[in-house]
Amino acid sequence: MLRRLTILSALIAAGVALPAQAHTKLVASTPAANATVGKTTKIMLTFNEKVLSQFAGASLVMTGMPGMANHAPMKMTGVSSQMGSDGKSMTLLLQRPLAAGTYRVDWHAAGADTHRMEGNFTFAVK
Repeated sequence: MLRRLTILSALIAAGVALPAQAHTKLVASTPAANATVGKTTKIMLTFNEKVLSQFAGASLVMTGMPGMANHAPMKMTGVSSQMGSDGKSMTLLLQRPLAAGTYRVDWHAAGADTHRMEGNFTFAVK
């Protein structure tokens, strides 16, 4: 009887076990999160897996400007994105170098499971 219960418990556990699913994560960026850099004209994002380009994107927001207290966040224009040939990287190209201030990159991406993941990071330009 105990053996039957053990086998039944194992079968039930196997039936309700869910497969582990990995989701897209940002693993690196240039500039790095919380870094202070000189003027730059591109931002590079690297993900842990290949992303589907139709489900990937990013925006750049200026969150602070030297000498201006209470600067409201301002979405930057003139930013285009380009997927890398490896499928794991995206580059944001800027029409002109970023001015001194603090910035936030808001990104979203999905891998083969098509589950949209999103996040952000900040950096400063001196």
